[in-house]
Amino acid sequence: MTSIAPTATEAAGSSLLGELAKISAFLRRDLLVAWSYRLSFVTEWITLVVQAVTFFFVSKLVDPKALPAYGGTHATYMQFVSIGIVVGALLQLATGRIAAGVRGEQLMGTLESLLLTPTAAATIQVGTVAYDFIYIPIRMAVFLGVIAVAFGLHFDLSGIGPSVILVIALLPFVWGIGIANAAATLTFRRSGSPAGLLMTLLSIGSGSFFPLTVFPQSVASAVANTPVAIALGGIRRALIGGEGWSVLGWNLVVLAAFSIVALICGLLAFRLALRREWRRGSLGLY
Repeated sequence: MTSIAPTATEAAGSSLLGELAKISAFLRRDLLVAWSYRLSFVTEWITLVVQAVTFFFVSKLVDPKALPAYGGTHATYMQFVSIGIVVGALLQLATGRIAAGVRGEQLMGTLESLLLTPTAAATIQVGTVAYDFIYIPIRMAVFLGVIAVAFGLHFDLSGIGPSVILVIALLPFVWGIGIANAAATLTFRRSGSPAGLLMTLLSIGSGSFFPLTVFPQSVASAVANTPVAIALGGIRRALIGGEGWSVLGWNLVVLAAFSIVALICGLLAFRLALRREWRRGSLGLY
């Protein structure tokens, strides 16, 4: 008699498809939650616009000769800083979302129930950032397009593809820190300012708002090799200098290495925090 029991491979495939389906459920939930808080959604965009207007007036005080050239093209300050604004906002947004999601589940009393479902911890962590994985690159592209039109800035259209890839390569690094921040939230019941402070320092120190040449040479050399500085430099070379796909290559390899290490460390920290709370029986406390 022929056995109709599923093989181990079929069972694993079915399980994987089931976990992927759950990620789409997380995506739908986060989309509905974001849309339900329309004021917060609009405020995020207003904040970016206010920053752009502020730096427009600051640009009047900046000597264009002090700014770097990309691919032979001398950047204006608004071209330079607009990319920094977008990447800086990306760092803050992506870092805080994961911890905020965990904290929100704690306060609603649904975290323990969610973790008791037959859902892998990795699925929960990936599902938490699925919405941001789609929203953040779109948000970046739309904002750059809006301020380019508003302030008469020129960005090379051939640099859009490479820039999106660099952003996607940077996101796992940011999420790794965000997941570690979520682990701290599980343990200390507060979403953390340390991760936000780290992202602020990385953003400012990596040349988001002013060139690295303002730093002492030793400091500039050190921060030039951080993931944020590498991503910023590549995006500016692609969008301002028109260097296209040539900005990838080694930059992409380095970003991928940083991202893998940060993501593994973040996932490990979250798993250890989760085990600690299960062991202490304090997962549902807030």
